[in-house]
Formats: sequence, C-alpha cells, structure tokens
Amino acid sequence: MARNASLSGFPELLPQERMIEQHVIDSLRKSFELHGFASIETRAVETVEQLLRKGEIDKEVYAVSRLQADEGAAEAALALHFDLTVPFSRYVVENAGYLAFPFRRYQIQKAWRGERPQEGRAREFTQADFDVVGDGVLPFRHDVEIVLLAVEALSALPIPEFRIRVNNRKLAEGFYRGLGLEDTPGVLRSIDKLEKIGPDAVARLLSEELGASEKQAQAALALAQISSADLDFVRQVRALCEQHGVQNDLLEEGLEELSSVLSAAMGRAPGTVLADLSIARGLDYYTGTVIETVLVGHEALGSICSGGRYDALARKGNRTFPGVGLSIGVSRLLARILSQQLATASRSVPTAVYIALTSDQDWAAAQDLAVTLRSRGIATEVAVAAEKFGKQIKFADRRGIPFVWFLNQEGGHEVKDIRSGEQVPADPESWLPPAEDLHVLVQPN
Repeated sequence: MARNASLSGFPELLPQERMIEQHVIDSLRKSFELHGFASIETRAVETVEQLLRKGEIDKEVYAVSRLQADEGAAEAALALHFDLTVPFSRYVVENAGYLAFPFRRYQIQKAWRGERPQEGRAREFTQADFDVVGDGVLPFRHDVEIVLLAVEALSALPIPEFRIRVNNRKLAEGFYRGLGLEDTPGVLRSIDKLEKIGPDAVARLLSEELGASEKQAQAALALAQISSADLDFVRQVRALCEQHGVQNDLLEEGLEELSSVLSAAMGRAPGTVLADLSIARGLDYYTGTVIETVLVGHEALGSICSGGRYDALARKGNRTFPGVGLSIGVSRLLARILSQQLATASRSVPTAVYIALTSDQDWAAAQDLAVTLRSRGIATEVAVAAEKFGKQIKFADRRGIPFVWFLNQEGGHEVKDIRSGEQVPADPESWLPPAEDLHVLVQPN
C-alpha cells in the first residue's frame, strides 16, 4: 500500500491496488444485484445516542464537532458511524413509507472505528453490507438466503478458500436458561471472547461477572466447542442437554433454524458452511442466526464476513422491522490480498491505447481519433507532444498501456502491440484490442 506512516489506520492505495479494490467492490455489487438487492447510501454521521443505543463499542466511536462551534449553541452530539447496520436501522424507520417490504438492500461505504491499527484492522475502512428487512415479520427463509448469497459473493472474489461459521442465539440462550443462567446477553459476550482469551479466562468471566457455578461455566463452554459441517451437531447438542438436564423451547427453535441453514448449505456448498456453536457476536441486537467467516490458512486475520438476524433493532412505536444481513470487510480482505499478493491487476491504468504524435499539428486529429475509440468503449490517451517515437513508446510501456496508435502522413492508421512488437493497419471504426486487454483484469495468483 501507499506509505501512510504519518497517520496510521487511514490507508491509501496506489493505482494498481485501487484497481484490485474496485474489482472486489464491482464483483460484490454484481452478486448483490443478481439477487435483487438495491443499493443505498446513508450519511457518514449519526447522533451519539443513535450509535450507542445497542452494544458496547463507545470507546471506539469517533465524535464529530465543528472547530468554530458557536458558544452556548445547543447541538446534538454527532459521531462517525462505526458500522452500517445501526445507520441502516435508522434509515428504515425514517423512510418506511417509501420502501416496499421485505426490503432488500446492499450498501458499500466507509466506516470509522478508533481501534489499534494492524493488518486487516484500520480506523477507516470499507464495508459491503446486504440485508433483508421486513415489516412486522420476516420469514426465516431469508436467513438461509443470506448465507447462500454470502457463499456466492465470496466465491467470486480472488481470495483463498473460506469457511462460513454459523450459530443461532436462540439455541445458545435457550441452553443457558436451561442451565439457570439468566443473563444470557452477558454469557454471549463472554463466549464471544473465547478465541481471544481462551476457555479458562472465559470460565473466570462467567464465574466472577455472572455468578455462574463451575458446572454451569463448563457446560456453557462445552456447548461452544460443538462444531460440525453436517447435521451431527444436533446429536451433540441433544447429548449435552441430556447430560445437564436442559429442556427449553427457545433452544429447540434455534436448533431447528440452524439445521435449516446447514441443510441448505450442504446441498449448495458442501463443506463451506459449518455449524459452530462458539460464534456469539458481541453486539446485543442479534436475536437468531449469527455468522462469522474466516479464510482457511488466514484465521488470524479474523472474520471477513459477519452478521446475523436482528428482530428489534429497527422500531417505530409499536411497529418493528426485523432483518437479517451480513457485512463483508472489504478493506480487511483487500489488506490480505495485497500483503500476500493473492491477486494482481493486469495493468495500473485503465488505458488500452496511447495515440502517438508524428508532429504537434496532429494533436487535433489525434483527439478526434480518441473520441472515436472512446465511443466504442476503448480507454484512450493522447500524447501531448511529438517526441521521438521511441520515447513515446517507452512512456506507454512504463505505464502498462499495451497498444500505441500511429497516424501516418497519408491519413492511414497503424497500431502496435508494444509487448510483442507486432504492428498492423487499423480502422478506428472497427479495430478492437483482444478481450483481455480491453479492460484491466484482476486475477488470482
């Protein structure tokens, strides 16, 4: 990436790197739109009250204020959004009268979070979210649809093999209640730290902060250790329930929902989606399906696609807007793609043709030629001075432009592939570069 040591956590990209980012974004956009999701954009700032009404992330929020604010003027406290889900919930409530439900949305925007910068974790980053939101009710089948779309969208990117890890909060909360642990959000927040701090530390949290007995803590940890790429997780959960005498209707509902997700995934993407009962998601607004995704061999990078079901995040009086959705960490993925050279762009500029000048008097004619080529979708640049042909060709080569166009004195045209040296006559009304040269290609290495 471009050097940015003077302000860490706010990455900047060189042109060829930006090409790869644009490819990722365009690929995601295509996947979302093929499934009927419409693009929206929300403002960069929200009121602090709106941002902090769910979850525990206040230490990471960037506040926004005017340097020359009027003294004594009463203004709502504002902050940059740290994700796209909370702003989206506000957007749905404010625009409910203009939306057709269930509303299918995707949103590719920047967000800001004040955390310690490291690879894949920046203070300014791009996310790609996609959600389905209902009015009052939202059929569970949308949970299944969201997971399958995630498989399709991620499979189209130049990234390594990935695993989508799915759990259901109803299953987990029902189990905890069956154990006698009533502060289920607190248990989920503790379990969410399992991979970071380990089982012993989580057990201490459950005991010291939530009053769990050793038996209760160990049972909660045993549930989190269940993982399966098929429906065997159902057998394991039932065996654990029998061992601890747990019976709970909410657990049964979550077990059935998670089984539905796995059954669909086993048919469409076998081995890609796992039931992983350690997945909790730390934010409180999730109510059912919860999802995290890791790149195989790059697990230390963290989740590259996460989210889930939220039944009460968006609310207007007695009217609720349940939803389910996922967020793909575009910047996190890009950081790993670039650092590991997982993909490369075929060139660093979009230009396919560079028009050389025989004399400075040819510049107007060259501009007319460029208009013709551009009208046919061929990205074209025109030389600004009639330097020696060798120097003009070197300039094009240095920028990665594959073709140089020449206007000869008789009014004819020739085009040179500067990689092979082949030079042939060309008609501006019909000539096309090979398909692989017409646009920049991003390919996995």
